[in-house]
Amino acid sequence: MNAHLVAARRRERWRRLPLATVGILVLLFLALPILVVVPMSFSSAESLRFPPPGLSLRWYEAFFSDPLWLEAALNSLIVGISSSTIALGLGTLAAYGIVRGTFWGRGALETNFISPMILPPVIIAVALYIFYARIGILGNYLALIAAHVVIAVPYVVLLMTLAIRSFDIRVEQVALTLGASRWQMMTRVLMPNLLPNAAAAWLFAFVISFDEVVVTLFVSGTHLTIPKRMFNQLVLQINPTITAIATILICFSLAAVALAAWLNRGNGFVSKADGEGH
Repeated sequence: MNAHLVAARRRERWRRLPLATVGILVLLFLALPILVVVPMSFSSAESLRFPPPGLSLRWYEAFFSDPLWLEAALNSLIVGISSSTIALGLGTLAAYGIVRGTFWGRGALETNFISPMILPPVIIAVALYIFYARIGILGNYLALIAAHVVIAVPYVVLLMTLAIRSFDIRVEQVALTLGASRWQMMTRVLMPNLLPNAAAAWLFAFVISFDEVVVTLFVSGTHLTIPKRMFNQLVLQINPTITAIATILICFSLAAVALAAWLNRGNGFVSKADGEGH
């Protein structure tokens, strides 16, 4: 019986081998640009060359000593932090209404919130450009932040919807029964338990905003962000400094996504299973 089981498991592994091989090859293909860009960022050559003839930190020094790049980095941080924070507040309230609400059309409302994830960014960019131009706020700094909120909110709604659905509604009902208002229940009971999920949603929203270039090109006017200046530099000339910036952005994005994934493991909130077990 044991020999039969071992043989069955072995056959199952062989069946999965082609799929695993294809998956690894696809991942390697997607990672190929990273394997080229990162070494080039440490190149001592005057132009883009691969493999690099020598190692140097000259392009990182060029980035940190250029006032225009630092200004663009500061703008990216301000826009990213502001838009992700606003998106977290609005997205969490929307997610709670979608999950706990009993009104008609909740499914359509959820689809509406998530639609910016499906639509091509250029469509959103053109729509915002026309809208901003008509009301006279095209190129406004706050309008740029609002545009990034539109891009970031869907990720917050998606993550917080899953988190709120996993939270035992009976905990909320007990708090309301004991005299807490709806606002007190959300701020003192619900959100403290969903804090890791909220932090993960904020990180995802921040990364999306920080890396956004298409919408920024359409609505930012004269304001520069890191992705926008990278695009402008590529149009004018191939500056090796871009490889150093790309490497920094890759490391930052990987670290942020890894931290968000770790925070979103499900720790820190009461699940339905836990509630039923107790």
